[in-house]
Amino acid sequence: MATIEIRQLEAFAAVVSEGSFTAAADRLGTQKAHVSRLISHLEDRLGVRLLQRSTRSVTLTEVGRDFFERASGVLQAVDETERAVRDSQGEPRGTLKLTCGTEIGLMIVNRWIEDYLVRYPRMRIDVEYATRIVDIIHEGFDLAIRLGTLQDSGLSARKLGEIFYGLYASPAYLARRGTPKEPEEVERHDLIAFATTGEPFWTFFHHGPDGGGPPRTYSIVQRPRFALNNNIATRDAAAHGLGLGIMGTFTGDPLTETGELVRVLPEWSYGPVAIHAVFASSKYLAPKVRAFIDLAAGSF
Repeated sequence: MATIEIRQLEAFAAVVSEGSFTAAADRLGTQKAHVSRLISHLEDRLGVRLLQRSTRSVTLTEVGRDFFERASGVLQAVDETERAVRDSQGEPRGTLKLTCGTEIGLMIVNRWIEDYLVRYPRMRIDVEYATRIVDIIHEGFDLAIRLGTLQDSGLSARKLGEIFYGLYASPAYLARRGTPKEPEEVERHDLIAFATTGEPFWTFFHHGPDGGGPPRTYSIVQRPRFALNNNIATRDAAAHGLGLGIMGTFTGDPLTETGELVRVLPEWSYGPVAIHAVFASSKYLAPKVRAFIDLAAGSF
């Protein structure tokens, strides 16, 4: 018994999409008569009429409409399978559409992008820095980089690492107000920190000089003199001598090298906060996406 062939489904779908056998033949790069034979063989195999032909138009029969929906699904699955096999070969190429928060994008993800473009010269990156949670499926993104607890969205995710936060101050502020030696002294200082999230305390962790053993903790009342919601603004305010700034170490540490900031209580940290790569599915992860995720995870 003859079986349905992919080329028959392609011919049928082309006729429906184009509205005529002639246009379908042009789209498929073949002859009108060949398309007609493929459709006739398909109808003979199924034992039904799929298309109603007239001298002016081609329309779907009732059973043809149902078959077209199913055939479209089959053709899409075949196309996705072929694309997955092609993508699995060779080095990443094409365009990676990426989204992340503005702040983490400027401070961290930009470095990953630079390394990625150097490592994979056949790749391009289209990045959107956003203050909102982007719907990566409906907005056509390959990948999102997100901080904190993930929502239950049905998407796949891979934890890349963790970000820690610490206390920083300008040398001028510390000369004026003194340098805290223990966490309990912090409450007597002017604090610059993220706007309150409803938590009455900040809890700091002491990891010890070698990082071994369970951390000690100490909590302070959350009463910042200057509350804001941006690491870069926190860094700038601390560098200008307005107080002790609580910020990500990725933000504060670079300014310690220039002498603009000093890390206060360096063996104590606030956090950590997880950072994830979020993507549609891990089942057929394109090489361009996998390569970026691997590079980002390796940076930790």
